[in-house]
Amino acid sequence: MSKNIIDTTKSLLCPPGNGVFTVNTAKERKDKLHQALYKTTANIEQLWKDSIEENLESSSPLLLGVCSDTGGGIQRGANWGPLFLRNTLLEEHPELNYKDIGDIRVIPHLLHDKYLNDKTIENCRKALYDNGDSEHPVSALSLTEEFCDQLFENFPKKKLFSIGGDHSVSYPLVKSYLRAKKKQGIKAAIIHFDAHTDLLVERLGIDICFGSWCTHILPFLDSPECLIQLGIRSSGKDRSHWENTFGVQQFWASEINKEGARSIAKRILNFLKKEEIDELYVSFDIDALDETYASATGTPEPGGLNPEQSISIIKELAKEFKITGADMVEIAPLVCADHVNHPEPQTTLSIGAAISACLIEAMDSDNS
Repeated sequence: MSKNIIDTTKSLLCPPGNGVFTVNTAKERKDKLHQALYKTTANIEQLWKDSIEENLESSSPLLLGVCSDTGGGIQRGANWGPLFLRNTLLEEHPELNYKDIGDIRVIPHLLHDKYLNDKTIENCRKALYDNGDSEHPVSALSLTEEFCDQLFENFPKKKLFSIGGDHSVSYPLVKSYLRAKKKQGIKAAIIHFDAHTDLLVERLGIDICFGSWCTHILPFLDSPECLIQLGIRSSGKDRSHWENTFGVQQFWASEINKEGARSIAKRILNFLKKEEIDELYVSFDIDALDETYASATGTPEPGGLNPEQSISIIKELAKEFKITGADMVEIAPLVCADHVNHPEPQTTLSIGAAISACLIEAMDSDNS
């Protein structure tokens, strides 16, 4: 392992749970996480740094938090998803095997470095690295991409499970993943659970955001039909528009509810085999689920999938294909709908943790 990847990790990341910059806010929840991970709440920065090399070298999947909701645009709050979901995973799924590598360092006002002028970048480098001449980026999406590129350069087979954050964080995660796989001669497909297509070209002049990230990872796929979207239902245009315009495949929630999860999974499997796909990345937006199961999110939608359907599809796919990357995004624990008859955010977090556990287990099932 090169010293560079260790130094990069120390520079671009921070201890798990610390990705949202606070002084006293959420201290109890952060302390709870640190106690579970390090058996203490003192000297966390050094303990985390001391664990980096061992975690990177482990064959276990890595867990990464990307606590950014700057790419959202309706209701913010998904920046708290990584902290809250981590605690739920540790409480409800203690058997899971993974190593927590930490959180991307997030300046909450910034999205991507390409939107910034030189002076802003210099000032932010001083804040993040105490060095205005640093070569590292400063925005959440740019930091995530640099870290993932370095990670896969040093550990080509590393499996990364990431927690967002709004769905824009999947842009650098998936982009870096696909480039790394292509470099290895591995053909990958993206399985995307969501209520929305995320296929805008831009939103209010911004090309990378929660509603457009899919559009901008299509060039990195062998074919656009290797982006397979499930749970779609909130769209101003019909399915044929999206499939004909972008060449993607969609299975709308109404179709899955009518036909059944296993039947849909079988159709997807037939396609993956025909296309000789090697590996899968699963991006799961919690609003793919019906709002009765997951209302602690920025855009809860009725008419969605239930957790059993989602887990069934993931498990059926994992039986025949390796899942080597995944993310869970858009859980906003402090955003709770007032019309549901179940406790929130506990319901959303528990269901999000169950699906996350399913994905981590699938990633951990083959460490070859």
